[in-house]
Amino acid sequence: MADEILIVDDEPDIRSLISLILEDEGFQTVTAANAAEARELLSARPPSCVILDIWLRDSDMDGLEILSWCQSIYPELPVLMISGHGTIETAVQAIRQGAYDFVEKPFKAERLLLTVRRALHNRKLEKENAELRQQSGSNGQVALIGQSAPINQLRQQVEKVAKTASRVMITGPSGSGKETLARLIHDHSDRADGPFVAAACARLTPERADTDLFGSENLQYDRRVVGLLEQAHRGTLYFDEVCDLPLEAQGRLVRAVAEQSFRRIGGGSEVHVDVRIISASSRDLTQEMAEKRLREDLFYRLSVVSLAMPGLAERREDIAMLAKHFATIESSRLGRPAVKFGDDLLNAMRAYHWPGAVRQLRNVVESMLILANTAEDEPLSVDALPTEIRGVGGVEITGDNVINLALPLRDARESFERHYMEQQLQRFEGNISQMAKFIGMERSALHRKLKSLDIHNN
Repeated sequence: MADEILIVDDEPDIRSLISLILEDEGFQTVTAANAAEARELLSARPPSCVILDIWLRDSDMDGLEILSWCQSIYPELPVLMISGHGTIETAVQAIRQGAYDFVEKPFKAERLLLTVRRALHNRKLEKENAELRQQSGSNGQVALIGQSAPINQLRQQVEKVAKTASRVMITGPSGSGKETLARLIHDHSDRADGPFVAAACARLTPERADTDLFGSENLQYDRRVVGLLEQAHRGTLYFDEVCDLPLEAQGRLVRAVAEQSFRRIGGGSEVHVDVRIISASSRDLTQEMAEKRLREDLFYRLSVVSLAMPGLAERREDIAMLAKHFATIESSRLGRPAVKFGDDLLNAMRAYHWPGAVRQLRNVVESMLILANTAEDEPLSVDALPTEIRGVGGVEITGDNVINLALPLRDARESFERHYMEQQLQRFEGNISQMAKFIGMERSALHRKLKSLDIHNN
């Protein structure tokens, strides 16, 4: 998606020349001859960069005043100042006020293009760094790890969905990686160079939701409020737990989503944006609509494409790969040497039901690394797992799993094997492949064993 450059200059020939130079290099341009036109264009839609003349005839603001006004609305927007009457003092003042750079007229096309590209590249790096800080402060997941059938199917769906501009609704258990899936869609789309803005809907209170979403024209701390929709212009806006959006904000969002335009709170001009919206929820959306916590008209606008993120119980064969992936990340972050996982530990992990999904798995891996006291080359055993996971995972033989000591050895063994196989078959919901991998048998041998024990997989 081509970057859009706003050119503000009172000379038509200069505006035309700069536009031709930039458009020949694949940029889109819009132009303004004075401050009023510039403010109108900036209020309607934030560009990727502004080229601004310092001296403007027949204008109610000069370039430095427009720069200050622009900084109050879009503090991250790069502004390149140009002038045919420049002095060192003027250039220094412009840079101090927040301009990215200063170019004196007459300028060479190569110099102008180089400065514009540097400004855009610098802005992209700042956004990427901000997103990385946000990820490291939340779940830190940066990839869709695994080779199970559900995950491979999701990868194929991402390839198809990402190339479109369709809105997406992602469902799945809390902590399963719905934001990771949303980021993958963004990264594989033609918006990958644009921002990915994540909105935690539970934090959007009824009193602040409209301002947070749509922004405000009211000055606050000498800066206008830029809403989430504008922040995500030419990129993706991700709604985490969309059912938590206040109903009043949901009603206003319906129109904004459909028309890609809205008015800031207290504002008089229409703001136009180009935003792809991806939403997510861990709840039953049909029930949420029936109980009036999610508007039906908003749901149908947001659910053009539906994707389901599976829980770990549906992709047990990925657990070992995920655990090793998180161990590598956390070892580096904690400054600890890399660790190995023993087979007994991985088997116990595969058997556990993981109610907290991928997020819980990562927390457990981090905890084990912190508390580990094994030798450097010694793999972690099942004893490294928290007690509640060891017990629930079936590692300890207790309760119904106690062998009847009154039986002969052959009968006791057969009784234990039958009970063990029935429990494993139930735990893996009849999935012979996963069960065979867990208990360490070939599928054909497992089928024969189940047949000999007269156990049927219904």
